Amino acid sequence: MSVVIAQTAVVDPRAQLGNGVKIGHFSVIGPHARIGDGTIIEEHVVITGHSTIGDDNHIFQGTVIGAHPQDTSYKDTPTKVVIGDNNIFREHCTVNRATEKEDGVTEIGHDNYFMAGTHIAHDCKVGDRIVIANNGMLGGHVRIGNDVTIAGGVGVSHFASVGQLSFVSAMSRVLHDVPPYTIVDGQPTRPRAVNTIGLKRHGYTAEDITVLTQAFKLLYRARVGIDKARDTMYSQGPIRPVIKHLFDCVDRSCSGRHGRGQDQRSKKAA
Repeated sequence: MSVVIAQTAVVDPRAQLGNGVKIGHFSVIGPHARIGDGTIIEEHVVITGHSTIGDDNHIFQGTVIGAHPQDTSYKDTPTKVVIGDNNIFREHCTVNRATEKEDGVTEIGHDNYFMAGTHIAHDCKVGDRIVIANNGMLGGHVRIGNDVTIAGGVGVSHFASVGQLSFVSAMSRVLHDVPPYTIVDGQPTRPRAVNTIGLKRHGYTAEDITVLTQAFKLLYRARVGIDKARDTMYSQGPIRPVIKHLFDCVDRSCSGRHGRGQDQRSKKAA
């Protein structure tokens, strides 16, 4: 399939465009951009810097990908944005290129839906099958696990991690790591329940949900402490992978500053 570029779009001849790419009016594509097959870029989109975008993405009006990180220490180095396949970026999303404080890549996986006004800051690592609703904001160095849902107006603090299959309620303020498989809410957020609906939708068994609920009650209702909760759960027989993953993540969060596991490494990176 041929590439379709609107007459008013500005596309640097050095940009690499895959088969079937469509670029709308007044969009600007920089010289180091690489855009995969079948990706649709609507009007007034800017793709700049060393940005690599995979196949079959749909990027709506006003989105900016690959602009400088909002970090005063950045020195215009050729850091990157790498985006996978089948993602949707609705109107006025922003994805910043990385700093040099980690691996130099802001990375987004596959099959994600970013609603209008989503901001993904420098050095973020965003997984697959994630939904971020309108005006969701990820600070620098944030990690988002697979199958996460973040409702509207949520702000996630720099260096925080949001665990696999968790749900963050609207208007929440995420200052600490979000445990996997949980629903969190509040300013700042607190774990409120196990994400049973999400677990069922993704094929987890009734036994998985039962043991996660038991662990949740020990950790966040009885508050017996992570060591006692883990000993109790591990003593019940074979350790289910969901339980090991939950306790591994909680352990990591407890090892960092302010309930953020990555903060134990940020001192070296800063």
